Amino acid sequence: MSKYPGVSAEVLKELAKYDTPTIANAVELWNRYPRNLGYMNGSIVSCFPKLPPMVGFALTTTFRSMAPPKGGDAYSGIGQQLDSFADFPGPPVIVFQDLDVPCASATFGEVMCSTYKAFGAAGLITSGTGRDLDQVEALNFPAFTNGTICAHGYCHMISLNVPVTVGGMMVYPGALLHGDRNGVCSIPVEIASEVGGVCQEVAVAEAIVLNYLKGSNLTPKDFNAARAECGAMIKAVEKRLSGK
Repeated sequence: MSKYPGVSAEVLKELAKYDTPTIANAVELWNRYPRNLGYMNGSIVSCFPKLPPMVGFALTTTFRSMAPPKGGDAYSGIGQQLDSFADFPGPPVIVFQDLDVPCASATFGEVMCSTYKAFGAAGLITSGTGRDLDQVEALNFPAFTNGTICAHGYCHMISLNVPVTVGGMMVYPGALLHGDRNGVCSIPVEIASEVGGVCQEVAVAEAIVLNYLKGSNLTPKDFNAARAECGAMIKAVEKRLSGK
């Protein structure tokens, strides 16, 4: 049984229809937190930007590779991660915080990503680096990193399912994450079932401006009118969601 709050498979499928900026635009209308929070910064980049959006629940792990572990198998943490998959209400996203500064070597490679995918993970995010990118791309397994390093050093996992900081964002175990070529954001689980519908409302509002720009005889006056109409629609959605 899951130890973290979740959402249905249907909701996850609906969220995966939208790109991450659209999801972020929708989530911010609830005004749950300041608009400069809730997403990872530009240090975290998609390795495979042509893949569709990734949606899943954060399985967090801290990691080092500068020096050997004090005891045990350097890769023993993978088994513990796999054991914890059952604790999640849906597909996990493996989230690593690399504690070495600067990063000493790659967090993941082909074998790790093949393992995660075979057991049902939705993707991987690391504040460190990756390798074997051609092989991982062939798996169609989403991966987000801060760069690439060819070697694995003394890679080993420190702590499992603890709060981590990746790309400037605090990630708690079980957090619902959405990521694509534009970056990664979080979705509060308690509003997840409503986010898809709000994405559609925002798209309808933005279409007012986009459709105007596809026309002819454009004028600043009419453009500003289209923008005002769009803004009013989005403001009405925000007022409804945030209770203002």
